[in-house]
Amino acid sequence: MRRLVLLASLALCAGCGLKRVPQAILDKLPYEAKIELLEAENDLALAVDRLDEARAEVGRTREQLRRAKDRAGAARSEVSAARDDVSREVAGLAVTEAEARVAWLRARQRVNVRDEALAEKALTCALARYEETRLAAARKAKLEGSEDYDPAAFKQQVAACDAEYAVKRDEVKATDVEAEGVRAEWEKARAALAKKTFDARASPFVE
Repeated sequence: MRRLVLLASLALCAGCGLKRVPQAILDKLPYEAKIELLEAENDLALAVDRLDEARAEVGRTREQLRRAKDRAGAARSEVSAARDDVSREVAGLAVTEAEARVAWLRARQRVNVRDEALAEKALTCALARYEETRLAAARKAKLEGSEDYDPAAFKQQVAACDAEYAVKRDEVKATDVEAEGVRAEWEKARAALAKKTFDARASPFVE
């Protein structure tokens, strides 16, 4: 199972350009040393799950956005079909709510895309820590060839990755703040529609 997680991690992080300890060196790692790798492997598994969920959220929101656009189109059709002032007012509010919903979902998708990039970076950092741990285990076991790899270089790649992760995390936070402002506008439009239709035309859920 752990090997499958590692293979999945390497596949998801193809092209990361990380320094790695050759498997040929680690093949002779004693069992007790392999136990020391468990925590790093668990972190890898969590990072893979986190990235899978981030990608799934992008897909879910894409589908919600498609439905919201259809809803906005239907709302605009109601305006021309309205036969009295009340109907026209309700239809106008429905258009405003539907368009605000689309704007909110677009804003949320921007957050999702950046969150996906953050999860990808987290996986890269987990791999970097895993390689650092593997080198430490190999050198501790005095495996032939492990002395050719500089622990400081592996430590530095972890630090560099963590710094890049922090930047992406701040980008997600900033985009999330912007998205919440758009959400507030949608909530305002939804409340206006709900008030006019006695809650019959404004679901509290994002579709």
